[in-house]
Amino acid sequence: MPREAVVASHPLDEVLREDRLPHIWCPGCGLGTVLGCFARAMLASGIPLDRHVVVSGIGCTGRAAGYLKVDGFHTTHGRAIPFATGLVIANPDLVVTVFSGDGDLVAIGGNHLIHAARRNMDLNVICVNNFNYGMTGGQLGPTTPVGAITTTSPYGFHEEPFNLPRLLAACGAVFVARWTCLHVRQLEATMLRSFQKRGFRFIEVLAPCPVGFGRPNDLGEGIDEMWFYRRQADYDPQAALEMLEISMRKDSRIICGVFVDTERPTYLDRYREHVLRKVEGGGTGAA
Repeated sequence: MPREAVVASHPLDEVLREDRLPHIWCPGCGLGTVLGCFARAMLASGIPLDRHVVVSGIGCTGRAAGYLKVDGFHTTHGRAIPFATGLVIANPDLVVTVFSGDGDLVAIGGNHLIHAARRNMDLNVICVNNFNYGMTGGQLGPTTPVGAITTTSPYGFHEEPFNLPRLLAACGAVFVARWTCLHVRQLEATMLRSFQKRGFRFIEVLAPCPVGFGRPNDLGEGIDEMWFYRRQADYDPQAALEMLEISMRKDSRIICGVFVDTERPTYLDRYREHVLRKVEGGGTGAA
């Protein structure tokens, strides 16, 4: 095969903005891998790209929207879900994905996260969890494991972190999954499945942050941190949700899989049923 035929195009040329590449993520960071899985899942979904919208918040993960050839919104810190909610209510035909990090989604944006799940907003949320605020100095966050060293917990984090799959399942998400960034095939298939559903879908992806988290916790280089999570990973979709906590212990398990895949009416379904029907019928909705 001629050399020109090999390098003339890339399988993701249709969806990646080559004018923004190369990206600025650190060597060893898992975000490029996660974005690649997402791009391939978008193409495999068969949904026209002009129906896809990606909304991101602040932080390393928040840069993802700018690398994609779809409509995107880079929003204020912690407010990705409210922006996305407005989009899907204004135009329910859009397929809206919130692509952001644990600090943006779960810390400052935590209230929006739990209520969007409770309402069953028709949103696809991908949370790349690197256990710290990687862009702003490696501070602790609500997913930092007990015992982990960060710039704001130099003697070890002593609080209980959120168990994200359990939290979102309890809040009513219709689809909840977790993988590491090394589970490329499983992650891509899970993202594709999330595109086939309606309602609030949540995928947690565990990814290394070699500078902000790996270095202070003596996990080595980026590849070493990846293997640390990979060795601990255990596929068990039937595991009880309370077993999905993450620990820094060398003998602990990081349980991965799809833990919730169910159906219930979305926010707009209920709105049309309970509000519009009464308005159109002349009722006030009062008991």
